[in-house]
Amino acid sequence: MPALRPIPRRDFLRGASATSLAALLGGGGLLLTACDPQDLVAPDANGLKLQDYFTSRVIATTGQTVPGTGYTWHADPDGGACFALPGGGWSYVSNCESGSGAGGVGFVEFDANAQIVNAGSTLTGTSRNCGGGVTPWGTWLSGEEWSRGALWECDPLGNSAAVERPLMGLFRHEAAAADETNQVLYLTEDHPSGGLYRFVPTTWGDLSAGVLQILTESGTTLSWQTVPDPLATTTPTRGQVANTKVFNGGEGCDMSNGNLLFTTKGDNRVWKYDPAANQLEIIYDLAVSSNGLLSGADNLETSSSGVAYVAEDGGNMQIVLVREDGGTFPVVELTGVTGSEITGPAFDPSGTRLYFSSQRNPGRTYEVEGPWNVFTEPGPPPPGW
Repeated sequence: MPALRPIPRRDFLRGASATSLAALLGGGGLLLTACDPQDLVAPDANGLKLQDYFTSRVIATTGQTVPGTGYTWHADPDGGACFALPGGGWSYVSNCESGSGAGGVGFVEFDANAQIVNAGSTLTGTSRNCGGGVTPWGTWLSGEEWSRGALWECDPLGNSAAVERPLMGLFRHEAAAADETNQVLYLTEDHPSGGLYRFVPTTWGDLSAGVLQILTESGTTLSWQTVPDPLATTTPTRGQVANTKVFNGGEGCDMSNGNLLFTTKGDNRVWKYDPAANQLEIIYDLAVSSNGLLSGADNLETSSSGVAYVAEDGGNMQIVLVREDGGTFPVVELTGVTGSEITGPAFDPSGTRLYFSSQRNPGRTYEVEGPWNVFTEPGPPPPGW
């Protein structure tokens, strides 16, 4: 597989107020608007309510040819990520959550000017490809969400065949996150009594061999215990180890500032696991939140400073920024669509474009361009904004 570079997570200003952010830019107009959770502007032509100074375009629609290519976009677009390509372009990969062998992974390739130059498939014939994650060596891990679902390692441009990684466990896979410091990969399980797993490769960069472990809790002590049978020959992986820590519907996960952030949709929570301290905490909980803004917590895109963009499955069909202190505000809202969910948020290499999809009615993939650094980095917006 090619040594493509996964997009590094953006640096965010954690817990900064609208006033302090405005001061960094030398003026408050843009920031006071952008940081106010009530100030999403009226829907644009694509039905998206955005922060001021942001624009959108439709990249692909289920059943229609991706513009400028011969590829028909897949149904049920779900988890996604961007990969930097030689020459300044990038690839956005998108899972297909269709069942009965109709799932897989599609991609759209962009040149350095953000023009679509190619699209295609990098995995076919699988079922219910839901979440996933990027590896430091430039591949996409696509998880099948069914009782014996597997993780598949995929080339972001489809130039080499995808490879099944069964030793990473057969269960209702959701997302994956690579911890380069500790050389492990964390895995979530979308089940009401799901576990949180980590895979320890025998050789970092090679997922063909290694040990699958699950998080356990005895009193207040957390530990990682080896799953005896990752292939779940007779017993589901979540039921093989005593004192397994139960999570209600694990969803998106990603590394941020050395910590693992992940969501559980069954109880609308965002969690943080600190590997160095071996500590787990809840940073957002709908049941106790002061604003109750985020519900249906699903896929997420994180920052290196403790901030997550969380996509809603239902809820208000928003992407919500969640700070490590539990503070939230919406950055995108899709209107005019019912019975769907927001999926696959991912930034391009410049950090000025966010890609995501509405999964159904119809499945549609969007790009939102704008000065995202007003939420993420000190200094002025990008040139031209």
